[in-house]
Amino acid sequence: MRPRQVFSAYPQSDHRTQRLRERRHCIACGVPCATEEIAGGLRYRCRACGATQYRNPAPAVAVLIADRDRFVLGRRQSRSLGHGLWCLPCGYIEYEEDHLSAALREVREETTLEVRIESILSVVTNYLQPEVHSLVTVLEASVTGGELQAGDGLTEARWFTYTGRFPEMAFAADTHIISRFFETGLKGAPVDPAYARAGAPP
Repeated sequence: MRPRQVFSAYPQSDHRTQRLRERRHCIACGVPCATEEIAGGLRYRCRACGATQYRNPAPAVAVLIADRDRFVLGRRQSRSLGHGLWCLPCGYIEYEEDHLSAALREVREETTLEVRIESILSVVTNYLQPEVHSLVTVLEASVTGGELQAGDGLTEARWFTYTGRFPEMAFAADTHIISRFFETGLKGAPVDPAYARAGAPP
């Protein structure tokens, strides 16, 4: 199974059209910005002071909690993305967090499980909506404690046995990551053991 690391939920031309219509003002002096072409697409630059207004994908984590042929999914309760659909435990990385600590926190908040991060499975780009792009580090984890139940942002959390079939999923990347993990046996890259579990000394 070949790896995929870029997933788009909408036509990229829609994003460009929206970006061209946006009105942004300089955070340094308040003057309206102009768009300019760069290799990666478009960027805003202030007409008065020349300051560049960066807009970057949001860094996030997703965690594949595996136990032999089983894995955990949660049913989302979201006002913006995938309400009522299933996904891996996931979330955005806070500014003060490293990505491993963010993963431990998100798993605890969403599933009440305590886990140990085992490996980095992949890094994926998600074009979810014209205003929501994410860069997601995908991690594998094993349970060390707690009892699975739906927590923050979920209405349900369940163990699923891998059969190649899925419930209705919120993100195409999750389906690919889960399938590739179970069908190839690929374990991924090792992680810093000092941050792989809650309470580990830095």
